[in-house]
Amino acid sequence: MSYDLMVFDPASAPQDKSAFEAWVDAEMSGPDAALDASKCTDRLTAWFEAFCEFFPPLNGPNAVSDDRIDDPEVTDFTLMPGAIYASFRWSVAEAALAKLASLAEQHGLGIYDPQGGTCIYPD
Repeated sequence: MSYDLMVFDPASAPQDKSAFEAWVDAEMSGPDAALDASKCTDRLTAWFEAFCEFFPPLNGPNAVSDDRIDDPEVTDFTLMPGAIYASFRWSVAEAALAKLASLAEQHGLGIYDPQGGTCIYPD
């Protein structure tokens, strides 16, 4: 089991709760859900590059080497055009949330907590 969070570009996501949940489902199951940050919006790409300095990706072109796979900060990402979904180990949940939120604010992104269904849009 993992601690999951999503950052999203508010220009891509609907603000109505049920429409947002449907959008998340569509993003997660869409053909563009992958490991390629070039398919994301510019804001998401910038956030991803900054965030990976602290929580490196498990998969994809910038994946950690095999000898680092067990590091607690290594994160499983799903990159979509309008959102990035991240799965963390519970041992780094507090640090991951703090860094994710800080960088999301810096890049003008929203945060979605799928465990609690909480969605925070940027000001």
